Amino acid sequence: MKLLFDEYCKSASKLVTKYYSTSFYAGVTCLGKELRDDVHNIYGFVRLADEIVDSFHNFNKKKLLSEFKKETKSSIEQGISLNPILNSFQNTVNKYKIDRKLIDQFLHSMEMDLNPIKYTNEKYEEYILGSAEVVGLMCLKIFVNGSESNYERLKPSAMTLGSAFQKINFLRDIKDDINNLGRVYFPNIEKNHFNDQNKKDIEIEIEKEFNAALKGIKMLPNSSKYGVFLSYSYYEKLLQKIKRKSAEDLLKERVRISNFLKLIILKKIYLKKIFKLF
Repeated sequence: MKLLFDEYCKSASKLVTKYYSTSFYAGVTCLGKELRDDVHNIYGFVRLADEIVDSFHNFNKKKLLSEFKKETKSSIEQGISLNPILNSFQNTVNKYKIDRKLIDQFLHSMEMDLNPIKYTNEKYEEYILGSAEVVGLMCLKIFVNGSESNYERLKPSAMTLGSAFQKINFLRDIKDDINNLGRVYFPNIEKNHFNDQNKKDIEIEIEKEFNAALKGIKMLPNSSKYGVFLSYSYYEKLLQKIKRKSAEDLLKERVRISNFLKLIILKKIYLKKIFKLF
């Protein structure tokens, strides 16, 4: 009967992905079938933690995150949790022997979101490492099917891609981060002093990381290459749209990619996958 419970838990993680991120869900559908459940399991875990610090404003976030952290550790050690998302996550962690330090680093970044922080360069890098780069490394473990040699070879690219994605998220969400959450992640930028030069400098950083990460994407196994490339393509289009906006525009509206454009990108990547053009 544990098998039945595990299947239910996997479906719960998959539903979280589908409900919260249609873009990421589409990317997972371009992965090999044998990888999809485990990537959904990673996303479900990350999303739950993120929801605690970003959405549960009328609750004791610190206590909720502390309890979530303890249950995560317990579920990995015992190989089970009655929380469906954590049960799926621990299955993936134990299956691929994902380093607990990556999980601890991620949860540390979530803890950083509990209180206002004036971000220095050091704190900025620390937050991105935990909130994005280590998540990329968790997924990389799955993409290379646990191969240590391939993991070490592709590790820098996975971290760079995670960093680029997160910086785009910061630009996209800067309006809500400032107005609703009281956060400015970019170092040495005050709430009311985000300008076009700041924006341009950040975009240059992202483009450098994108160029470096693309080399690593091309070296991934075919079972994961196209799914990651789809996510890369979504974010690349989002970055191009952000670049056409001013800093003032970003402080007024959240930039989005239309579902129609997402569908076009998906079809292009699907054709590349069929004809092995990437």
